[in-house]
Amino acid sequence: MAAVDIPGSKSITARALFLAAAADGVTTLVRPLRSDDTDGFAEGLTRLGYRVGRTPDAWHVDGRPQGPAAREADVYCRDGATTARFLPTLAAAGHGTYRFDASAQMRRRPLLPLTRALRDLGVDVRHEGPEGHHPLTIAAAGVDGGEVVLDAGQSSQYLTALLLLGPLTRKGLRITVTDLVSVPYVEITMAMMRAFGAEVRREGDAFVVPPGGYRATTYAVEPDASTASYFFAAAALTGGEVTVPGLGSGALQGDLGFVDVLRRMGARVDVGSDRTTVTGTGELRGLTVNMRDISDTMPTLAAIAPFASGPVRIEDVANTRVKECDRLDACAENLRRLGVRVETGPDWIEIHPGAAPVGAEIKTYGDHRVVMSFAVTGLRVPGISFDDPGCVRKTFPEFHEKFAEFHSYQ
Repeated sequence: MAAVDIPGSKSITARALFLAAAADGVTTLVRPLRSDDTDGFAEGLTRLGYRVGRTPDAWHVDGRPQGPAAREADVYCRDGATTARFLPTLAAAGHGTYRFDASAQMRRRPLLPLTRALRDLGVDVRHEGPEGHHPLTIAAAGVDGGEVVLDAGQSSQYLTALLLLGPLTRKGLRITVTDLVSVPYVEITMAMMRAFGAEVRREGDAFVVPPGGYRATTYAVEPDASTASYFFAAAALTGGEVTVPGLGSGALQGDLGFVDVLRRMGARVDVGSDRTTVTGTGELRGLTVNMRDISDTMPTLAAIAPFASGPVRIEDVANTRVKECDRLDACAENLRRLGVRVETGPDWIEIHPGAAPVGAEIKTYGDHRVVMSFAVTGLRVPGISFDDPGCVRKTFPEFHEKFAEFHSYQ
């Protein structure tokens, strides 16, 4: 049995950095993820005037409930969606003029529902180019709060950004949501806000956050469940066994639900209080599965689907089309390159078993999840290569070394 230490959760690290920056006091983050995305978030905080001390196993953040120390700043968000959506919202609670820009990939990703909501709350947000995209400038003068309506059907990060802002407003927030994807990520946000001393509750389609700020704390970041999915899938595909310590029944992350999909396909799954084990049985059954709430693991399932005994149909994943790339089309194109029959629709993909897949170069679109997913396929298909294997630095710089080490145990 291989035990794999998975790096800290990207989603949790980003939220923890926001909360630590907004809290009253010094927060210690234990085992945060070190990757391009999270380093970019920490660098953004530094540019805004927050003090962030980084050691190998912990980060220490001096919180500023009153907002950024800098009165002017130019922040580059790299490829990070959480950086690009959370930091402007944090800056809006302060006083100053703050410009945010991002990579070409991130500039293409939508932001309009969030900037509309911020404007509805009185925040001065100006886009330099197309509406709803980076670069943008915020002329911040604090946020009164009040009621706002939000469409979070493309990304739950819009709602998370506003929830995190809520305790920093003068009157609190009531956010009515007209559509929402990836609900488990919102539940992560709410649980973490409570861990930092804030109140938040859901009332039907509305989320209510009273004012009151945050308290500094020591916060341990759990391993990344989306990243763990590649190792769980590898065990199911090869008949091996893997245990991920630190991810168990008490985990915050909904993406651990991917192991339930593997269970339905025939793998053995044991979820303990502080670990999860997946054992391959030599059987992978086809299935139809709704992955709306765990859509970051859609490419993982697509990558092992050709080896199932029947068709694999993944539904309700339209939001994967506005991630680092159009992941539905990227998965379909790459599976076809391997000789696999695939059909797609606006929010679904269906993958059919057939002749054994053949090796080919995977077109990554600079998307870390495309690389890590098709690395799993490569365990059964010789000759798979990637046009940009290094893009895994976004969330897991050591992925290729760790995955090779894991495979040698199987």
